[in-house]
Amino acid sequence: MNDSRLYEILRQVANGDISPDSAALKLKCSPFTDLGFAKADNHRSLRQGVPEVIFGEGKSAEQIIAIIRALEGSNVLITRLSADKAEAVSREIPLNYDSVGRIAFTTDFPPHDTAGTILIATGGTSDIPVAREAAFTAKSLGNPVTELYDVGVAGLHRLLAHMNEIMSASVIIAVAGMEGALASVIGGLADCPVIAVPTSVGYGASFGGVSALLSMLNSCASGVSCVNIDNGFGAGYQAHLINHTGGKHENTVH
Repeated sequence: MNDSRLYEILRQVANGDISPDSAALKLKCSPFTDLGFAKADNHRSLRQGVPEVIFGEGKSAEQIIAIIRALEGSNVLITRLSADKAEAVSREIPLNYDSVGRIAFTTDFPPHDTAGTILIATGGTSDIPVAREAAFTAKSLGNPVTELYDVGVAGLHRLLAHMNEIMSASVIIAVAGMEGALASVIGGLADCPVIAVPTSVGYGASFGGVSALLSMLNSCASGVSCVNIDNGFGAGYQAHLINHTGGKHENTVH
């Protein structure tokens, strides 16, 4: 149950349109919807402020549509959504879809609700799909996002040309494969939290991103944390939480 549905029930009780017992029954039935193949968490937005996110890989288009509808259709994020599934879902439910990041949202991006900016930087062009997943996630949650592509350490001057963006960011996501050095370099320059995202980009000895993961976990720069390999969604979500760490009401735009 999303916030608007909850407030509508409360409004109906206040106006005498439904009885408190009827409202209580609706609330009792709402924690999750059992679809057989999935149990949609209708109370996620009440607990965490964000509806349940659908992992599209391994699910059919029909299953994704059913889950979106069980979640009441609005503000639902779907990750790892292939182009063919996105096309099938969009015939039933309009989607805001990023084919590069393989991620979709069931509405337009909301207005920014915080002044802090999330900066997303990639080591190379091949890291862009993971970066786009992170950027799309952060934008869907109301964050201003700046993206810097192909600023890896093989040409350090490309990164240093963007010191203003680096020093102005509230949180930085560093996305890199190969040896994963970008996160440590940015961590040594920035005065804000840095979230490192190792990618599976690289030659054989990169072991599908494990080399970058270990480099980032062993970073000597202070303030660098690390998410799983290719986990752009996790980085975007974590950056959103960091970007909203002020008081509960301090980031509200009036």
